[in-house]
Amino acid sequence: MNKIGFYILFLLLIDCFKISLGQNIPKGEIDIENFIEDIFGMQREEMDYEDLYEGLLQTLLNPINLNKTNPEELKSIFILNPNQINHFFEYKKKFGDLLSIYELQAIPEFDLETIYRLLPFVILEERNKTNASLWNRIGNAKDGYFIFRHRRVWETRRGFTPPDTLSNGNLTSRYLGDPNSLYGRFRIQQSKDFSLGFTIDKDPGEQFIWDPSTKRYGFNFLSYHFTLYNRGNWKAITIGDFQMQFGQGLVFGAGFSAGKGAETITTVRRSSFGIRPYTAALEFGFFRGTAGTYQAGPIQITVMASHAPRDANLQVLSDTLENETAIITSLQSSGLHRTTTEIRYKNRAREKNLGGNLHYQSKNKNFQMGINGLYTQFSQPFLRNPRIYNQFEFSGQNNHIQSIYFSYNIQNYYFFGESARSASGGMGSIMGMMSSLHPKLSFSLLWRDYSRNFHTFYGNAFGEGTRPINERGMYMGLNFKPNIRYNLSFYYDRFHFPWLRFRVYSPSYGEEWFGRFTYRPKRNTVIFMQVRNESKSRNVSDYNGFQSTYRLDQGIKNNFIFNLDHKLDRIWSLKSRVSASTFKFDGKITKGFAISQDLNADFERWRISSRISLFDTDDFDNRQFLYERNVLWLFSIPALHGQGMRYYLLTQYRLNRKLTFWLRFAQTIYTDRDIIGSGLQQIRGNTITETNFQLRYQFNR
Repeated sequence: MNKIGFYILFLLLIDCFKISLGQNIPKGEIDIENFIEDIFGMQREEMDYEDLYEGLLQTLLNPINLNKTNPEELKSIFILNPNQINHFFEYKKKFGDLLSIYELQAIPEFDLETIYRLLPFVILEERNKTNASLWNRIGNAKDGYFIFRHRRVWETRRGFTPPDTLSNGNLTSRYLGDPNSLYGRFRIQQSKDFSLGFTIDKDPGEQFIWDPSTKRYGFNFLSYHFTLYNRGNWKAITIGDFQMQFGQGLVFGAGFSAGKGAETITTVRRSSFGIRPYTAALEFGFFRGTAGTYQAGPIQITVMASHAPRDANLQVLSDTLENETAIITSLQSSGLHRTTTEIRYKNRAREKNLGGNLHYQSKNKNFQMGINGLYTQFSQPFLRNPRIYNQFEFSGQNNHIQSIYFSYNIQNYYFFGESARSASGGMGSIMGMMSSLHPKLSFSLLWRDYSRNFHTFYGNAFGEGTRPINERGMYMGLNFKPNIRYNLSFYYDRFHFPWLRFRVYSPSYGEEWFGRFTYRPKRNTVIFMQVRNESKSRNVSDYNGFQSTYRLDQGIKNNFIFNLDHKLDRIWSLKSRVSASTFKFDGKITKGFAISQDLNADFERWRISSRISLFDTDDFDNRQFLYERNVLWLFSIPALHGQGMRYYLLTQYRLNRKLTFWLRFAQTIYTDRDIIGSGLQQIRGNTITETNFQLRYQFNR
């Protein structure tokens, strides 16, 4: 049967059985909350959520063309398993390009749930394809917008009160600016064609001031970029701020990297998507300069150069001849410049980077391999304050790191790996495999080994730690889906830290396992139960009346979650959740729990989201993470600990096709304290109230 005949028959079958995707597939914005729940499962406070969210935004704004894609691209969105990807390309090989997005349902293993999740990330043809000049395309681009956001905590923090006078007559430190947070983003882009924009940001406590002597020019932070795609053999050329992702993230690791969570198969690997414009407001973790990727047959060549400022604590040393030398004792990653001390750190150091990538892809797109290289030089030598646990960390003025990586797809098996070596001689290696053992059973396996002296500044590889250093581990994931109603996901991870770590003054080990059972009794109802167990070593600080920082004990934490999502009708939906935890350490067991109830409504122009939560935890180790809806492209995952109640109300109003407003009110009321926070962040009282206001203006709509 030819392609047209098959397609006509397919449409007739859809009509006969009344399962038209046009009626069922949502055409609006992606349900970020459910997507995050599926991918991540358990929140971790050390995760860089803002940058991760930006990676998701980049993927949504640059959807994958299903008729021109390859296995690497489809794996990058963590939705399709190897079996589904294999069936997709077998279908295309047999019938040719897809004629309609609805045709996805004809591909084996593509159920409606999978298609719902996939739709926001894919298209069938290039958007706004035209022969107009670049400037005309920029002026007429549909994906252009400006966002302005205001955030504020309304209770007075100690940093905004008048300073006290010390015994020596000096005044105590206080914030120099006001408590308002201001954020703006301008961007115009056309998928696979061009992207340009800037991001500006002022944090609470920072001054809005023009002061070249302290490198402050109105807004405290400015990020900008201009990127062109597909100019002849040049696949990408960028100027300004950017990130890069190649291999498994040992050298260049940026973007949407999920790690361990409820999606136990697809998130173990990283994708080589190359150069990506940087648009977040985080003031570290990006390059500033220029980069380009050139296509030469099956080989892509990428080169980059960066010269970026870095916040740093400098110290001046004098030798016996009274020669003074400035050294970097620490790099600051908070991006905050509220006090005179923090302002003194701003842009004190410079960081130069020169690097590149050589990437080969076979003709059938099933095999890829590449080489990475990055040379980094600081403006001053980096000498940390010596501690027992950091003696193998980077020191000096220069670092270079090289790696080789590969990925290979054969039927329903996908193999990948990368090995790198830094200037210190430290090695980092990662090897993994994903497989669909059966149409209903998927399996993943990953091994990693990062030396204690492996130094990578832009790595973001899979691991238990926040950086790929001083860790060895083995991860195994399973996913069993007997039918559309039931799904069981599970992983087990065993890890070892060969050298000392912060708060762990001895070599240590740990393990973690996770399980989630999901039940969908009908299309509008989802129920899941989730459990996570983690065992990790930590110093015991109180031992027989004196401080002992060298005795370890295993901290064992158990998390439990029961969640119910139910859509009442086209307007109203409910979400109920109960979460609880226990923590055992040094012979003591503490507990905590939180319950929350959501009520959401969608009136097309108006959208309303609300929640009320009650929480009670014995200590900080039992803090409860609850993902909350917020204004567009803003993350909110408060860590609730102590006793109290939290609630929020979020409204969204679309005035017209161009202008949309968001307003969010959130408040936490504690019943076990009269002071919240510490230091300059301290609030006298038991209530903390925050508002967010945001508007978005979309051009050419």
